[in-house]
Amino acid sequence: MEILRVEDLCKTYGKGENQVNALNHVSFTVDKGEFVAIIGPSGSGKSTLLHILGGVDQPTGGKVYMDGCDVYAQNDEQLAIFRRRQVGLIYQFYNLIPVLNVTENITLPVLMDGRKVNQDRLNELLTTLKLTGRENHLPNQLSGGQQQRVSIGRALMNAPSVVLADEPTGNLDSKNSQEIVELLKVSNQKYDQTLIIITHDESIALQADRIISIEDGRITRDEVIRR
Repeated sequence: MEILRVEDLCKTYGKGENQVNALNHVSFTVDKGEFVAIIGPSGSGKSTLLHILGGVDQPTGGKVYMDGCDVYAQNDEQLAIFRRRQVGLIYQFYNLIPVLNVTENITLPVLMDGRKVNQDRLNELLTTLKLTGRENHLPNQLSGGQQQRVSIGRALMNAPSVVLADEPTGNLDSKNSQEIVELLKVSNQKYDQTLIIITHDESIALQADRIISIEDGRITRDEVIRR
């Protein structure tokens, strides 16, 4: 079943001689529960694409449909709710709030949404992410791998339909990188969440169900690895 549809997506920065086409008529679909890796050289448009899928950056043209909803037909308030509830964003640099502890960082999206924290889900995430016993630690008291686990927990806390990860292992060594990928695969398989990862790491990309290659803002290859 289709969860995501991208139609003729364009993103342009600048004007005239300084104009850059970060995305140039990109179209593809993603099925519910699919694990997709997006690869390509620096400046190819990968991160721009991910931010538009997540409702963070407005496209210049084209459409994004998430679970049948036209993402950019929504007003600002609806778009903010969409970002909190429908997508989980994981960044390379963690983006944790330094004055909040592990539990507070993970539950922040729920609290911002004015909803009650699901304690069972929080405890399950803390256990799965191997953060039990560190609930009250601040980010500067954690290793890089632990901080990335917290950012994963924050992305998963609202049980989003789609998890978007932008170079989630870029700051980690190979051991921690593989552990993070395994955790993301658990969320993909256990919770049937659609997972889209941007990566430069070929070994990570090859663990996906499908690889989409982007160069100069265009899709150059879309290959199913496994079904």
